[in-house]
Amino acid sequence: MAEGGEALGTVPEHERILQEIESTETACVGPTLRSVYDDQPNAHMKFMEKLDACIRNHDKEIEKMCNFHHQGFVDAITELLKVRADAEKLKVQVTDTNRRFQEAGKEVIVQTEDIIRCRIQQRNITTVVEKLQLCLPVLEMYSKLKEQMSMKRYYSALRTMEQLEKVYFPRVRQYRFCQLMADTLPKLRQEVKDISMSDLKDFLESIRKHSDKIGETAMKQAQQQKSFSVALQKQNNVRFGKNIHVNNDRILEEKNDIILKHVLEEEAENEEEVLTVQDLVDFSPVYRCLHIYSALGDEETFENYYRKQRKKQARLVLQPQSSVHETVDGYRRYFTQIVGFFVVEDHILHVTQGLVTRAYTDELWNMALSKIIAVLRAHSSYCTDPDLVLELKNLIVIFADTLQGYGFPVNRLFDLLFEIRDQYNETLLKKWAGIFRDIFEEDNYSPIPIASEEEYKVIISKFPFQDPDLEKQSFPKKFPMSQSVPLVYTQVREFIYASLKFSESLHRSSTEIDDMLRKSTNLLLTRILSSCLLNLIRKPHIGLTELVQIIINTAHLEHACKYLEDFITNITNISQDTVHTTRLYGLSTFKDARHAAEGEIYTKLNQKIDEFVQLADYDWTMTESNGRASGYLMDLINFLRSIFQVFTHLPGKVAQTACMSACQHLSTSLMQMLLDSELKQISMGAVQQFNLDVIQCELFASSEPVPGFQGDTLQLAFIDLRQLLDLFMVWDWSTYLADYGQPASKYLRVNPHSALTLLEKMKDSSKKNNIFAQFRKNDRDREKLIETVVRQLRGLVTGMSQHT
Repeated sequence: MAEGGEALGTVPEHERILQEIESTETACVGPTLRSVYDDQPNAHMKFMEKLDACIRNHDKEIEKMCNFHHQGFVDAITELLKVRADAEKLKVQVTDTNRRFQEAGKEVIVQTEDIIRCRIQQRNITTVVEKLQLCLPVLEMYSKLKEQMSMKRYYSALRTMEQLEKVYFPRVRQYRFCQLMADTLPKLRQEVKDISMSDLKDFLESIRKHSDKIGETAMKQAQQQKSFSVALQKQNNVRFGKNIHVNNDRILEEKNDIILKHVLEEEAENEEEVLTVQDLVDFSPVYRCLHIYSALGDEETFENYYRKQRKKQARLVLQPQSSVHETVDGYRRYFTQIVGFFVVEDHILHVTQGLVTRAYTDELWNMALSKIIAVLRAHSSYCTDPDLVLELKNLIVIFADTLQGYGFPVNRLFDLLFEIRDQYNETLLKKWAGIFRDIFEEDNYSPIPIASEEEYKVIISKFPFQDPDLEKQSFPKKFPMSQSVPLVYTQVREFIYASLKFSESLHRSSTEIDDMLRKSTNLLLTRILSSCLLNLIRKPHIGLTELVQIIINTAHLEHACKYLEDFITNITNISQDTVHTTRLYGLSTFKDARHAAEGEIYTKLNQKIDEFVQLADYDWTMTESNGRASGYLMDLINFLRSIFQVFTHLPGKVAQTACMSACQHLSTSLMQMLLDSELKQISMGAVQQFNLDVIQCELFASSEPVPGFQGDTLQLAFIDLRQLLDLFMVWDWSTYLADYGQPASKYLRVNPHSALTLLEKMKDSSKKNNIFAQFRKNDRDREKLIETVVRQLRGLVTGMSQHT
C-alpha cells in the first residue's frame, strides 16, 4: 500500500518535469533533470519510462499531422516546378531591363554629377555670401572709422572703435584681417588723443590771446546794464526825492534826463549786438577733448592737465605790466583779461560736468582776488591824478559787478575801494590845495565891484550872500568880500561833487555816503583850506590891508558853511538832525584862520611900528628940545590913523585889540629906546624932546582912532612912559621914594631899575657937559641928593632882585 502510494505521488511529479522540459529552453534543462536524480533511487527509471511514453505520444501526433499536410506539400512542390520556368523568363527580362536602364542612366549620371557639382558650388557661394555678409558690416564700420578720422569726428570715431571691438570683431575674430584691424585701433586711439590734446592746446592759446576781448564784451554789457539802472535811480531821486537847493534843482534834473536819454540810446543801438561768450569763443575743442578722454577712460588726466594749464594762464593774466598804473588803458587791459579768464571758466563750469568744479573756481578766484588786491594796492599808490584814481575806481566797480554777475564773491574788492577812496581823497586834497593857492594868488584882496544887476546875480548864483542893505544900494556898489570868496565856495562844492563821484556805485547806503562826503569835506576845510589860508596869511607880501580883507573873507566863508551842509543834505537826502550826522568843521577852520590873520595883523602892525621907530634920530646930548614932536613919530601916527580907518570893516574887538596892541608896542619900543644899554648918556633936552613925542602918542590915543574904548583906556598904554618922564621932568624923587610900593603912589608904574638906568645916563651926561656945574656952584647939596637917590634906587633894585 505504501509503495502504491509512493508511485501515485511520483507520476504527477514526472509529468511536471516533462512539461518543464518541453516548455524550458535547452540551457535550463540540466537543473530540471538533476531534480529527477535527486529524488528516490529508482525514480529515474520511472521517469525514463514516462519519457518514452511521452515520446511515443508525440511521434503519433507528428505522424497524424504529416498525414494531414502531405497533400498540400505535394501540391506546393508541383506549383514551384511550374513557376521555375516563369522565374527564368522574368530573370532574363529583368537583366535586359537593367541593361537598358544602365545605358539610359549614363547621361543622367553625368547630369546628376553636374547638378551635384553645381549644388556644391551653390552651397559654397551661399557660405561665402554668409561670411561676407558677416564681414561686410565690420569692413563698413572700419571704413566709417577711417572716414570719421579724416573728417576729424574723433569722438564718433571712438564710438565706432568701441562698437567694432564689442560687437563686430567677435563675429569675425577667426579671420586674419580682423586681427590686423584690431591691432590698428590702439594706434588710432592714441592718434585721436594726441590730436584732441593739440586742439585743446590751440584752444587754450586762443582764449589766452582773446581773453581781453571776452572780458571787454562782458564788462561792456555789465556797464550798460548798470548805467541804465543808475540813470533810472538818479531820475527817480530827482523826481521823488527831497527838495534841493534852488540853484541846483534844474541843473541836476536836466543832467539826469540827458544821462538817461544817452543810456537809452546806447541800449537801443547795442540791443542787436549783444554777444555772449559762445559767440566769441569756439568751445568745441574742449567739449571734444573732454568727450574723447571720457570715452577713453582717461578723464582724470584731461581734467588735471586742463586745470594745471589754466592755473598757469591765470598767473600770467594776474601778473600786470610794470606800466599798468600810468594810464587808464593799462588798468582796463588788466581787468578785461581777468574777466575774460573767469567768464570762460564760468562757462566751462556750467556746460561741462566735472571738468571744473565750483570749489576749483572758488579756489582760483580767491588766489586771483588776493593777487588783484595786492597789485591794485601797490600800483594805485603811484596814482597822483584824481581823475585817474576815479577812472580806476569805475573800472574796479565794473570789474566787480561783472564778476559778481557770474557768481564770484567781490566783497573784498569793495573793501579795497574804501582804501582807494582814502587815497582818492588825498589826491583830491592835493589838487584842491593847488586850486586854492591859485585862487589866493590871483585875488586882489579888495571888495568885489558890481556895476549892474547881471553882475550882481552872477555873484549871488555862485555864493549865498544875503545883505538887505547892500541890495537897497544903487549901482555901482561893492560886495564886502573879495573875488576869492565865491571862487573858494564854488570849488568846495566842486570838491564835494568830485568826492561824491567816488562814492557812487559802491553799494553803500545814503547815510554812509553822507558821512563820507562830510568827512572828506571836513578834511578839505581843516587841512587844505586852513593850511592855504595860514600860508597865505604868513606870506611876507601880504600887507595889513590884505589881512583885513582876509579876515572879512573868512567871516563870509564861515557864514556859508551852513549852506554847504544844506548842499550835502540835498545830495544825500540825509537830514542834518540825524543823530550820527557829522557836522562840518568850517566854523572852527575859519575862526582859526581869522585868529591867525588877526595875530598876523598885530605882528605886521608892530613890525611897521618898529620900522618907523628905527627911523628915529634923537640927539641925546641936545641942550633943549626942538619944541615940536619928532618927524618919524608924526609919520607913524599918521600911518596908524590911516590903517585904523581900514580897520573899521573889522569886527569891533579886532580893531580895538589891534589899536591897543599897537599903542602898547609903541610904548614898549619907546621905553626900550630910552633905556637901551648902548645909549650911555641922555641930556635933559633929549628927555624933554622925548616927552614931546610921548605927548603926541597920548594925544593920538585920546583921539579914539578906533571907536569903542571906554574913557582913557587906550592912553593907559603909555602910562609907564608918562610916569617915568614926569618923574624926571618934575624931579620929584622924594615923592617917588617915599611912596614907592604904595598902591596910591603917584609913580606906581615907574620901575626902580628903569628910573636908575635913566638917572645914571643923565648923570653921566651932566658930568661930561657940565650941565650940573651951576648946581655944584650954587648948591652942592643937590648933587649929593642925586647921589643919594642913586644909592637908594640901587638899594630898591637890589631888594627886588633878592625878593625875586
